Amino acid sequence: MPCAPHEIASLFLFEELSPEQLGRLCHEGRVERFESGPVYTEGSPATCFYVMIEGTVVLSRRVGADDVEVSRTSQRGVYSGAMQAYLGDRVPQTYTNSMRVTEPTRFFVLPAQSFADIMREWFPMAAHLLEGLFFGSRNSQRAIGQRERLLALGSLSAGLTHELNNPAAAAVRATATLRERVGKMRHKLAHISQGRYTREAIADLIEIQERTVERVAKAPALSPLEASDREDELADWLEEHGFPEGWRVAPVFVQAGLDTDWLEQVAAAVAEDLLPAAVGWLGYTVETELLMSEIEDSTARISHLVDAAKQYSQLDRAPHRVVDVHELLDSTLLMLSGKIGPGVRVVKEYDRSVPDVPAYAAELNQVWTNLIDNAVAAIAETGGEGTLTVRTAREGDRLLVEFRDTGPGVPPEIRSRIFDPFFTTKPVGEGTGLGLDISWRIVVGKHHGSLQVESSPGDTRFQVLLPLTPPDPSEETA
Repeated sequence: MPCAPHEIASLFLFEELSPEQLGRLCHEGRVERFESGPVYTEGSPATCFYVMIEGTVVLSRRVGADDVEVSRTSQRGVYSGAMQAYLGDRVPQTYTNSMRVTEPTRFFVLPAQSFADIMREWFPMAAHLLEGLFFGSRNSQRAIGQRERLLALGSLSAGLTHELNNPAAAAVRATATLRERVGKMRHKLAHISQGRYTREAIADLIEIQERTVERVAKAPALSPLEASDREDELADWLEEHGFPEGWRVAPVFVQAGLDTDWLEQVAAAVAEDLLPAAVGWLGYTVETELLMSEIEDSTARISHLVDAAKQYSQLDRAPHRVVDVHELLDSTLLMLSGKIGPGVRVVKEYDRSVPDVPAYAAELNQVWTNLIDNAVAAIAETGGEGTLTVRTAREGDRLLVEFRDTGPGVPPEIRSRIFDPFFTTKPVGEGTGLGLDISWRIVVGKHHGSLQVESSPGDTRFQVLLPLTPPDPSEETA
């Protein structure tokens, strides 16, 4: 269609241009009419800069398998397309969204190379300022994003150190106590060997000792009331048979799953006057077994924490693989347990039937970290007492991971901005405003999923939807 300089001069983008400049635009560009339908597609080479003269345009972004509408307007002069052409090959020259028209629409269309040349010739200072703004913002975002990761790593390290300290300290205490008990057992054994025990009695005691060890390993769990009743029963039996301060050892025997029948077997194996020494020796056996079980539990806990840390960081895994999202969630919750605090009740509503998903596991862990951290911060605003619910479910061909908190909610007036870079509601120095932006880029840009929020006071839900099929690597965006 013919390009009339006076018509494009009526568009706000070109209203300050001279007649010579308008003439060049019409010479190098063109006016093009599009019927209802697509104009260009996200990800394809950005060949043209479009300025709408009349009609209606709709801009959309690809989210998973869907195109999500981000803008719809009939305002004359709106523009889109190859807006970064003046940056040259320093950035990928592809369309960052899709554009379609809903009615016959006319555009002024300028080739990308002409747009780049005009920007540099007519507005050299503005081009330099825009270039500095673009790369400066991107570098700042990258630097602060790195700081965000380091802050998260520091927080996780502190939490992991705290979690490791408890089982490690328990193992140290149990080892020291075990050394003491083994020493007393040797002393008691020497006392027994020098006493009036017959060979048969010692053999019976050793047999009872072996059966005691087996019984300790299979000790049943008792309720507090059942344990208290059995302790009283054992203490009475020991007192009746001349064992001094039987109430001190009764709790140990109960913890080991022993009862009065076991004591009767011991009494039948030795003379009555030797019974206290024999029960004491077997008591040390029980204590050493319990202490070794405590050490085993503590070291297993340490091993579990180390495995969780490896799972969280994905140090020994391929960057992209098929993962069980529940393993990732559990490792992240464990890493953040110190930061979550005792006032936050964590509820897991996992649908274990959902299939594994193809993903960059370490980066998804970063998403979980950011969303859990936000939820905990929100709950802290209400006094630190609340519930964090982590739910998984299948929704069609996508996997849903939802984080729900009972905090005050996200105000409606800022809800549309929470995924913007550097936007934060935290006090200065406490937030970078990049946690949700990074999460958005990981979920939407790298995994072709979606990240959305639904919020009301006492019920805020961040929902991550991940495709169950691998994305096309050529479609990944930063």
